[in-house]
Amino acid sequence: MSIHASADIHASAVIEPGAVIGAGCKIGPFCWIGANVQLAENVACLSHAVIRGHTQIGSETKIFSFAVIGEIPQDLKFNGEESTLEIGQRTTIREHVTVNTGTQGGGGLTFIGDDCLLMAGCHIAHDARLANRIIIVNSAAIAGHVVIEDDVIVGGLSGIHQFVRVGKGAIIGAVTMVTNDVIPYGLVQGPRGQLDGLNLVGLKRRGVDRSDITSLRAAFQMLAQGEGAFQDRAKRLGEETDSYYVQEIVNFVMGESGRSFLTPG
Repeated sequence: MSIHASADIHASAVIEPGAVIGAGCKIGPFCWIGANVQLAENVACLSHAVIRGHTQIGSETKIFSFAVIGEIPQDLKFNGEESTLEIGQRTTIREHVTVNTGTQGGGGLTFIGDDCLLMAGCHIAHDARLANRIIIVNSAAIAGHVVIEDDVIVGGLSGIHQFVRVGKGAIIGAVTMVTNDVIPYGLVQGPRGQLDGLNLVGLKRRGVDRSDITSLRAAFQMLAQGEGAFQDRAKRLGEETDSYYVQEIVNFVMGESGRSFLTPG
């Protein structure tokens, strides 16, 4: 066990032998930190937070009360093999969030990047890969093996089906079930999610140039109404566009996928 002298640990907290607690960490009342947990500097765990498994948490991440981080996967194929969870820097994990470690069949790693916000009651399953600046709203569920790229928002009470990819800058509306891949900057909403447009609000907030937004609008129309199959339309887009943002959509559609795509409704 390695606990930095500057760490502030409440007397009622349990720190198992082998845990690594970095400088400036704050561990609140009745927290449980497992033997294979590593906390970087200035990680804060509020009362009753539980962190277990082979879990690494980056600096300045904050974990609120009753979150359970690094427990074993909810996967019947899991047989006790060693697997890991990595969480980046400055990520906020609110009350009652659950995040599981990976499985051997999925690569053995669940990953969450930097500057993410996981709101109360949401779940991140085994082998999911979340990039940076992602917001998962209250009670949303991210299934196993899901890949979510940068700057995505997943609305409250939504579900992302296993093996689905969600492209950069997309937004998922509340109470939406997403069963297929979502293109970058896409807008998905409805009980069974349909691709209803582009995340224009998110693009404007990020300061994307008007000319690029115009190119994205035109690209979406071609994907929605052009001739041929969806991937054929995307391939033609790649041959015709000089927009970085449109090319991101093309690369995503032409990339390897374990699911089909949500296409414009």
